[in-house]
Formats: sequence, C-alpha cells, structure tokens
Amino acid sequence: LREKYGDVFTVYLGRRPVVMLCGTDAIREALVDQAEAFSGRGTIATIESIFQGYGVIFANGERWKILRRFSLATMRDFGMGKRSVEERIQEEAQCLVEELRKSKGALLDPTFLFQCITSNIICSIVFGERFDYKDRQFLRLLDMFYQTFTLISSFYGQIFELFSDFLKYFPGTHRQIYKNLQEINTFIGHSVEKHRATLDPSSPRDFIDSYLLRMEKEKSNVHTEFHHQNLILTLLSLFFAGTETSSTTLRYGFLLMLKYPHVA
Repeated sequence: LREKYGDVFTVYLGRRPVVMLCGTDAIREALVDQAEAFSGRGTIATIESIFQGYGVIFANGERWKILRRFSLATMRDFGMGKRSVEERIQEEAQCLVEELRKSKGALLDPTFLFQCITSNIICSIVFGERFDYKDRQFLRLLDMFYQTFTLISSFYGQIFELFSDFLKYFPGTHRQIYKNLQEINTFIGHSVEKHRATLDPSSPRDFIDSYLLRMEKEKSNVHTEFHHQNLILTLLSLFFAGTETSSTTLRYGFLLMLKYPHVA
C-alpha cells in the first residue's frame, strides 16, 4: 500500500477510517513537529461505553490536559510530605522477594505476583493502603482486570472494534467487559465515599483526598473538570493503564535477565 499511495494514506477498518503513517519522516512530522495536533487518543469500542471520553487516560483536548497536569503533580508530590512513591515501590519489592522465597527454588510463574505488586503500588498511591496478596477483594479486582484485558485482545474483541455500531446490540464479550468495569467502578466509588467521610483538608492522605479537595475548591465553577465522574474514571484509568502494562514489562525484564544474566 505504501508503494502505491505513499507515506500517508487512509484505510477503513470496518466503518472506521484510520490514517496510516509510514516512514520515520512522516511519523516524526506528525508526532513531534505537530504533536499538539496529533496528541488525541482514539476510542476503544469495547470500553467506550464506560469511559465516554472521561478520565485522564481516555480524555482528549483541554480535559485531558487539565487532568494530566493534576495527576502528574499529585503523583509527583504524593502525600504532601509523607512517604514517597519510591519508598512504596521498595516496600512492595520486599514483599515480592518474600513471596519468591516461599517457592524455595521451585518452578514459578511470576505473572500473578507482578500483577499484585503493580496493583498494590497503585492502590497505595490512590487509596492510601496496600492489600495482602490473599485478600479476597484484591484478588477479585485482579481477576476482573486480567479477564478484561484478555477479552479486549481476543478475536471477538478485535472484531467488535471493527463493527461495534452493529455488534453492540447483540450478546458478546463486550457485555462482560462492561460488567467487569462497572464492578470495579463500584469498588472505587465505595472507597471515594469512605475518603469523603474521613477527609481532613489539612492532611490529604492520597490521590483521592487531593482530588476531593480540588473538587471542593472548584465547586462554584460550572465548567470544572473536577467532578465525581472524572474522579471515578481517572482512578479506573490509573489501574487500567498501569497494572497490565507495568506487570508485563516486569515479566519481560525478568525473562531477559534470566536469559542474559550478565546484564543483571
């Protein structure tokens, strides 16, 4: 196609037009030279009914800029002088080492443990607490995330991306994805209400507290992006984008160190 149409051309995936960029020059021009114009994120049909353009990961335009700026600043200065993110990562890494020692050298698939530590670090930042690796509620959350990612990347999930306007009216894995994410949102909502009931404006404990304080500060602004829906979906976004990607990166990192131990 590149030989026939050049470095920039459009293909249709179902009814969705997709612009293809070929070659470093075209890609650099779009993503570097005109980064502002091309920084938008495309929709993912299987989860669009949940996010609907809200939350820091799946928002676009000015909403994305505002939420991203707040999220980065809050994560960077997390806890307003309390324990740093690095300390929490080190704490979780120590828990991982203890779990690995329990295997006593036996063969072990670390996938589950990597999901636990990445999720717990996010929980620590967002909720101000970590979970035991055998906590039922924690295991349920991990299972729903793993199942959701598996369904999104399945054959049906990819077909749904192409023909979602038609397939959304029929039974399919997209409904299970919706159910899973709604259950996770319910869990997040309960945590937000607990934080709201125990909020101390002079001593924010975590990301949720910081967001609630910003909501209160901007409650008179009818156009504010700091409202309940953006809070819930930003928290879901942090889990959605951070858990699977980070655990997969760790898994590949460990695999490379096992294959090439001299680089460790």
